[in-house]
Amino acid sequence: MNVIFTAIFFLSLIFITVTAPDKLLTSLLGGAERSLSTALTLFCIYAVWMGLSRLAEKSGLSKGAARALTPLSKKLFKTDNPAAVENLAMNLSCNLLGIGGAATPYAVKAIDELEKDKNDRAQMLLFVINATSIQLIPSTVIALRAGAGSAAAFDIFLPSLICTIFSTAVATLLFLLLYKKRGK
Repeated sequence: MNVIFTAIFFLSLIFITVTAPDKLLTSLLGGAERSLSTALTLFCIYAVWMGLSRLAEKSGLSKGAARALTPLSKKLFKTDNPAAVENLAMNLSCNLLGIGGAATPYAVKAIDELEKDKNDRAQMLLFVINATSIQLIPSTVIALRAGAGSAAAFDIFLPSLICTIFSTAVATLLFLLLYKKRGK
């Protein structure tokens, strides 16, 4: 992938040098400025959500969410490991809030626990669910749109909700059907 992006960069660099050499430096500096601004916005979003996730963990809220999601987690992921269930619940709740970056550490912890149980099915299903992730509140996209000056940053809410519910449902059903078929 690095080779492809490097090739695209150099082709673009050659193209702008030939067509508009006076705009080369302006374009490079403008792109760097926008990249830094986006990275800083994402850093702030993740810092806030990771802090809230840590507070939820310290206050016991994550254990409460895990208890509420235990029946679903046990049935869907077929695990009785309490540490795995808690991390699965936190991962799912972060994804529901649209903060996939904050969900990643919980997915890694859940995978570690599921590996101890040799539960390959649950690991694969967690990957599928994380790849599609239902987002009740696409907070990262909303914050990026607001940071970019969108007049209606929240307009992404309903389309995002519909698409993520559909994609997660289809991906999960396909996984379960193919996994069951593979087992036979």
